[in-house]
Amino acid sequence: MSYDLVVIGTGPGGYVCAIRAAQLGLRTAVVEKRATHGGTCLNVGCIPSKALLHASEAFEEATKHFADLGIEVSGVKLDLKKMMSFKAEGVAGNTKGVEFLLKKNKVDTFHGTGKIAGAGRVEVVSEDGGNQMLETKSIVIATGSDVTRLPGVTIDEKVVVSSTGALELDRVPKKLLVIGAGVIGLELGSVWRRLGAEVTVVEYLDRVLPGMDGEVGKQFQRILTKQGIQFKLSTKVTGVEVGKKGANVTVEPAAGGEAESLEADVVLVAIGRVPYTEGLGLDTVGVQRDDKGRILTDSHYATNVTGIYAIGDVIAGPMLAHKAEDEGVAIAEMLAGQSGHVNYGVIPNVVYTFPEVASVGKTEEELTKDGIAYNAGKFPFTANGRAKANGTTEGFVKVLADAQTDRVLGVHIVGADAGNLIAEVAVAMEFGASSEDIARTCHAHPTLTEAVKEAALAVSKRAIHV
Repeated sequence: MSYDLVVIGTGPGGYVCAIRAAQLGLRTAVVEKRATHGGTCLNVGCIPSKALLHASEAFEEATKHFADLGIEVSGVKLDLKKMMSFKAEGVAGNTKGVEFLLKKNKVDTFHGTGKIAGAGRVEVVSEDGGNQMLETKSIVIATGSDVTRLPGVTIDEKVVVSSTGALELDRVPKKLLVIGAGVIGLELGSVWRRLGAEVTVVEYLDRVLPGMDGEVGKQFQRILTKQGIQFKLSTKVTGVEVGKKGANVTVEPAAGGEAESLEADVVLVAIGRVPYTEGLGLDTVGVQRDDKGRILTDSHYATNVTGIYAIGDVIAGPMLAHKAEDEGVAIAEMLAGQSGHVNYGVIPNVVYTFPEVASVGKTEEELTKDGIAYNAGKFPFTANGRAKANGTTEGFVKVLADAQTDRVLGVHIVGADAGNLIAEVAVAMEFGASSEDIARTCHAHPTLTEAVKEAALAVSKRAIHV
């Protein structure tokens, strides 16, 4: 079977790449080891976690906050099995949607493990042991990432779980211990906290959300602490012992010191993700990787082996589904003779807790480190009319602009619907907007977006409502 392009992996990067290539007239095939398409994101990541975040938020609203709105309810109970069914429906709808789109665009699908057998050759081994050899002009590796293991700790997906297991618990743990205060740990920790678990987060560093704006991290931690999540920062896990009633976790100060033991019914290991390249045959064909296991590529996503390309979590850059999607489109267009492009300076990052956290562009720490002079404008949601009316006043919007040109360099938001609010500034930054451009754009009233406008006004110290 001969193709112009074979894509290994049908996560957000892979299936988008295949569809765009087919749109451009390339004869395209995909290889997927799962029975369903969508990769980690749609099957055991982005989509199921957002379904549980939404459902758990609704549960907490009904049990704790409806009365504040004048809505009297009684007898609210958690049906976890039904909630998991709700999650499964969302997953099925999305994965079937990808299957439909691939068929619609006449992309051939092969289910099995893909292995690069040589230049222009991909071997597909199915679960029953059968194999097929695909001939192709180009190969795109889009196999995504896997959970990072903690040395000495065995993940059994029952007591000690990864994000995958944390999405499948059949009961609410009385005590949940989360190792890692990154996006995944805080999102899933907040889900089970709302459903009744006592949640403790252990983080090796001295802050939550490493890599995001420092002020945002501090404010966000205060909000989560008020919600009931406990934090042990600058703390390392030295051992996890599983027993009949759960796990005993030994921790000690990251800098060294006296150890202590923490008990938990479930331990979630959420210390990051690593590129998934197992079984691809990269060493055999000579594809180079860096010291973190990431496939090395040039600016056109080409590896050192002619005809082999890579995108998404297996290469350098943020491990985000939308980053992989944009790369998938870019490489498909390049292979079709067009000029694909990804602006890595304008890739939003969102934490889907409540309130949400969203950012795009540079942080204050990065600008200071790079010696870039900037002006900052900040506006709190406590001064936003819609936030006041909705009772969602926690958080703020912060706009960072170049001190000389006023060009927006970064925006950071903590607050309700931050994930949608960040899209406005991402578009503005893509077009090289200044804070003045945003400030002079008419925003509908009353909306949360007005906080973005006011933060832009605050860059030049002329915010109206504070």
